[in-house]
Amino acid sequence: MSIFNQKSKFKVKTEVRAVKKTLPEKPKPKPTSAPPSTSRIPSSSVRASPSTTSTPRASPLPPSARKSQNGSSRYLDPSSALKAPSSSTSSNSRKRPRASHSPASPSFDSDSDSDSASDDDWQDQLDPRKRLKRLEQLRRHDPNRRVRHPKMWKGDRESEGELLPVIHAVEVASLSEKCQPVMGLSRDEVGVRLRYPGSNHREKYELVKGKDKIEGAQDILTVVRHVASIYLSEEEARPFLDQNSGIYRRLERCKNLNDGKGFKEALKEYSESLFALQRKGVIAKNLENMRGVPQELVAFILDQVYDRTVAPKVELLAKYENGTDNVYGELLHPFISDIFERTQLTSDMVFVDLGSGVGNVVLQAALEIGCESWGCEMMENACNLADAQKKEFAARCRLWGVAPGKVYLERGDFRKNEPILESLKRADVVLVNNQAFTSQLNDNLVNMFLDLKIGCKIVSLKTFVHDNKLAENDVASSILDVEHLTYPEEYVSWTGAAGTYCISTRK
Repeated sequence: MSIFNQKSKFKVKTEVRAVKKTLPEKPKPKPTSAPPSTSRIPSSSVRASPSTTSTPRASPLPPSARKSQNGSSRYLDPSSALKAPSSSTSSNSRKRPRASHSPASPSFDSDSDSDSASDDDWQDQLDPRKRLKRLEQLRRHDPNRRVRHPKMWKGDRESEGELLPVIHAVEVASLSEKCQPVMGLSRDEVGVRLRYPGSNHREKYELVKGKDKIEGAQDILTVVRHVASIYLSEEEARPFLDQNSGIYRRLERCKNLNDGKGFKEALKEYSESLFALQRKGVIAKNLENMRGVPQELVAFILDQVYDRTVAPKVELLAKYENGTDNVYGELLHPFISDIFERTQLTSDMVFVDLGSGVGNVVLQAALEIGCESWGCEMMENACNLADAQKKEFAARCRLWGVAPGKVYLERGDFRKNEPILESLKRADVVLVNNQAFTSQLNDNLVNMFLDLKIGCKIVSLKTFVHDNKLAENDVASSILDVEHLTYPEEYVSWTGAAGTYCISTRK
């Protein structure tokens, strides 16, 4: 069965509706009146101290890896993932969580028929006209955005030997990491190299598979698909995406038929074809005309970064003191994209994440929007992993040839960090995941908001303006206009349920 029939990590945009005090009766009402109860969040993933300024957002598990092995949509917290795995999985299966990187991609049976229904799905998924429509929407949203990386390789010979400090896939998923060869390859045949559109530097892979490891063949397939469908025109992409003889289809067919040698031959042809386009300046020219990075590519690049930096050391994020009221969790990629759209964040603006964890959202804002992006975190392990992500993120952006906005990751209490306090004065959008913050910390934040410029948007899980306070005595109500909204299911890491959030505007 084609995996187009499976549940995709990338969802069609869900309409966000305002919360009303009285809701009409519906046969199957969705939760809109109250946020998910914190009692549903496992207490074993709590923060280090009651007064910490860290947000409950930077979950150590990538989106798809947070689901239980039986496919349920209930997310796991760090401690349960590492210390108390479900009966259907061993403890080792949770130590190296893996993300399912890509949107649905085609799948062919061994006797694949070109007239099958899955072919129509496959062709529809890679339709260049739909790609152009997406890019045109990005262009209208932010016409000033420039996507091409200033240091991308344009096919010149001078930089052919340059090496980038990337963490190769082979460093985290290989035979030496107890993985097994796939597609009938012997142990000495699994090594391959993958070419990217923005650099002449190639990434080393091994065609192996292991529990909670990067699956090299699938990673390569996703890269090829994104390169062809996003970086090339319809005519240029035809040799890659032709549904009968295209390179992508041949790679997919060889993968499903366990034809490792055929897979490597098709991958060699992909590398040669992309190299020729790079030398002609085609990739650089096309990137120059782009005004945004599609969300599916943003999510994939961020997953590549996470899988090579955070996932191998995920145990570090579970070393927190129990008994506090700050829970470690994450707002997932689709939720953050919705927030960017609703706040109308653009590349000439400033984004600040107060309590940025391992830096996921800060990096997403820099890549997806291209804006100046700030984050602050106080817990040492999370800060160290955030720094590792930032370094890998910079190298990955060069591999892909895309230019992110400037990224600044600060350490310490955001109430006292001078660079963060200064950045807040210029901020256009501020994210505060205060799902588990104390009332005292929320009051401290309100006082910080006094320095925000008029019109700044503050996105939070809980409102700073409460009904039981008198407006004349309540600083929050005097400086903030609050809009109450709902988010759909599976938009946060700590529960699969829908919930509420707020966007407050500085008066």
